[in-house]
Amino acid sequence: MSREKSGVGVFLLAESRLLRELFARVLARRSDIRVVGAGTPSLQNLSEVIAANPDVLLCDSLGPALSTGELLLEVRRNLPAVSIVMFGMDADQEKFLTAVHHGVTGYVLKDASAADVAGAIRAVSNGEAVCPPTLCRALFDHVAGSEAWRPGVQVRQNLGLTRREQQLVQLLSEGLTNKEIAATFNLAEQTVKNHVRRMLRKVGATDRLEAIERWRELGFWT
Repeated sequence: MSREKSGVGVFLLAESRLLRELFARVLARRSDIRVVGAGTPSLQNLSEVIAANPDVLLCDSLGPALSTGELLLEVRRNLPAVSIVMFGMDADQEKFLTAVHHGVTGYVLKDASAADVAGAIRAVSNGEAVCPPTLCRALFDHVAGSEAWRPGVQVRQNLGLTRREQQLVQLLSEGLTNKEIAATFNLAEQTVKNHVRRMLRKVGATDRLEAIERWRELGFWT
């Protein structure tokens, strides 16, 4: 069924059951939005989110379960096409930048209306980003002043590579063997083999040469 017919699928994560039920009713009134599930923000509910396969994940805060980013990372790893909207947020630069770092593309403040939230859902589902005007400058300043930023960083994150795997990419491109890589990081050779196997799977390659070429095409090196 196409999105035009079924609407944007939304999974709602909120600590409050009352809030979940309220938003479920509010969003159900929109003909182009459908709620495909709801629950509390916790890793225990990860399988339910994945099974629902939403277009948009709607979260009510950056509370304890979301502040580390672990839940959102797992959701994005299993559902790479999902968009994330945070609503009821503070106009706080640090919280905003943390949310962006965790993959949030829709950030809606506390004084927003239900119509604003629905609009944010529609926007992110169409590949757009929703950012309060008062916080846009903070985002620009952060990117401009970040020494760690470079074009390849987002590519590496999107590929789902761990920090260790990112280190291995460079060594693989230099032609080092598993044994040589193991000696470099003081790891067991079998551990390196397991890392390489996962890395090939993530990039959809059958061997190292193909993987290296794919990483290059995707902009891993700049």
